[in-house]
Amino acid sequence: MTKRVSAPSPAFVLHQWDWSETSLILDLFCRDAGRIAVVAKGAKRPYSQLRAVLLPFQRLGVVLHRPRGSADGQDRAEIMTLRSAEFMGGLPLLPAGLLLTGYYLNELLLRLLARQDPHERLFDAYADTLAALAGLGGAALPGAEEAALRAFELLLLRETGVLPDLSLNTLTQTPLRPERGYQIRAELGLVPLERPDDPTALTGAQCLALQAGLDAGLPALLRQACLPALPALRSQLRPLLDHQLGNLPLRSRQTQRALRRLLGPPAADAALA
Repeated sequence: MTKRVSAPSPAFVLHQWDWSETSLILDLFCRDAGRIAVVAKGAKRPYSQLRAVLLPFQRLGVVLHRPRGSADGQDRAEIMTLRSAEFMGGLPLLPAGLLLTGYYLNELLLRLLARQDPHERLFDAYADTLAALAGLGGAALPGAEEAALRAFELLLLRETGVLPDLSLNTLTQTPLRPERGYQIRAELGLVPLERPDDPTALTGAQCLALQAGLDAGLPALLRQACLPALPALRSQLRPLLDHQLGNLPLRSRQTQRALRRLLGPPAADAALA
């Protein structure tokens, strides 16, 4: 017996590995199923329809099936088979200069999301972030790329249950003072800082604006709230993400550092946390 899904499911390719001479294993981010592993049989053949479709940063419609495991009807196989995939459109290609930024987003999803755990809001935010990055051009606001990343990191941390409420002092559950400095700490939540001039501090007003953007469910509003707080957000979200990632470093960060050493100061503009 097989379990079939006839209607295409919205999905993105996060990563792919060679499985055989002709096939691939894909890590997909599906709107209705979360992060899942699938086998794309024959996808490497020269005339395979899948060969030209399975690209990162493009919204796809995928049809999957998974073998039934036993007579009790419970699914036993973790890896499903990709029956078909087609472009769903709606997203321009990322510029070459932002591909590393896109791979950073993908790596965060691969490392921080459990398999088969749906996150529909995060899926929509990911698609919106890719569209925002693809739309960056010569007239983009300074810091727009970094604001897009910081906003996505905040959404990802909230969806995975890590981000504290940014409208309250976590320790006392009291409202924030707009002029006071605060810091997000992995084991304590949002706490006030003793030094009012601490360069890593988020002001209470900035925290409240960020929480409003999160509550509104509008990534564009959250990106706008991130813009005036970028230095503090970068210094605070990096250790929070590292706490969740553990000891294994992100390859996208390592690549960024290698490019910086190779190319010098111009490569330092990359906005990865």
